[in-house]
Amino acid sequence: MIDVIDKFLAKYPFLHDNIKFLGVLLFSYIVYIIIKKVIFRAIKKITSRTKTHIDDLLLTDKVFRRVAYVGPLLIIHEFAYVIPEAQLFVSRLTESLIVLFILLSIGAFLSAVTHVLEKMDGLKDKPIKGYVQVVKITTYSLGVILLFGVITGTSVLTILGGLSLFTAVLLLVFRDTILSFVASIQIASYDLVKVGDWVEVPKFGADGDVIDLSLNVVKVQNWDKTITVIPTYKLLEESFKNWRGMTLSGGRRIKRNIYVDIISIRFLSEEDIAEMSKITLLKDYLITKQKEITEYNTKKNYDLSNPVNGRRLTNVGTFRAYLKAYLEKREDINKDMTFMVRQLQPAEQGLPIEIYVFTTTTSWVPYEEIQADIFDHIFAIAPQFGLRLFQKPTGADLRSFSERISG
Repeated sequence: MIDVIDKFLAKYPFLHDNIKFLGVLLFSYIVYIIIKKVIFRAIKKITSRTKTHIDDLLLTDKVFRRVAYVGPLLIIHEFAYVIPEAQLFVSRLTESLIVLFILLSIGAFLSAVTHVLEKMDGLKDKPIKGYVQVVKITTYSLGVILLFGVITGTSVLTILGGLSLFTAVLLLVFRDTILSFVASIQIASYDLVKVGDWVEVPKFGADGDVIDLSLNVVKVQNWDKTITVIPTYKLLEESFKNWRGMTLSGGRRIKRNIYVDIISIRFLSEEDIAEMSKITLLKDYLITKQKEITEYNTKKNYDLSNPVNGRRLTNVGTFRAYLKAYLEKREDINKDMTFMVRQLQPAEQGLPIEIYVFTTTTSWVPYEEIQADIFDHIFAIAPQFGLRLFQKPTGADLRSFSERISG
């Protein structure tokens, strides 16, 4: 029976060859099913039983799916001779597809490698994605050259030799990628930016957390939840501020001043001192300071009937001492970092009294609450020292002034 069929098909070469080729296609399909359904399933079961999840991530469905096509394509390539009139076409087509699926498999594998490395504690804040993208670009570039050589039947070395003529064009096309690659290396080497850092890049209007650091772009999620995308190399071309140092220090700086109306500054009278001695935070300060001033004035034999002579307490000096004592008592102020209550150079608004301290938290919301609480207290307590805080005249101030003049 088989001999009869063979003799019949021999009379029709085209039909004879195509039926053979259909048999090859059927066999390659069976191999595909075996690879995908049997071999890969067995590998998945083995990896699922291991304690580590790394192999689960690396042997993903995308990698399996693309590798599974290589086996059937190799079979079709080896049996391309069964259709002599299309052997060259089938050979080149299968070779091209084999190269393509190998490239896609490598790309899927590298993506899985990226996910694995990004989950490692020591590499979470490194620009892993950027480095893997460089490997991908290099692999794909070589793959495209190989693919072009297979399709055209040209030697890869010949193609590479011809590419030297287009080096300038390639450099122009991939300029941003090359610059970003160099920038990524510098960023990683000098530890300038990591995922999770709070950065400010004024030129691009970025102010927030870095959520992605890849070869070409840096993604910053701003505090208003918008996303700013910055070319990686631009990050080094422009000035930017990284707040990581503040976060790691454990304290966030309060640097804010109030303006005291200079006209309200005066010496303290005995009555003022007696009244302020009732303030718990000032009691020890006033006792110590008065003793020091009395001893100094006695030693110098000053005539204290004139307030110009000798040393005296002032309301603004006592106010600064109070603020220092008040801040020292607060548990949310870090005493191990810079701690100052100082005067700045007088300005047209008055005498600046600056608070320069650090909180014990770096979180934004608690920090703002601490800062607001401190200055609420300062604004409320200043009149107790006979001090007026400066602010520009408002409409109500001008109206009151006008009524007094007209009255």
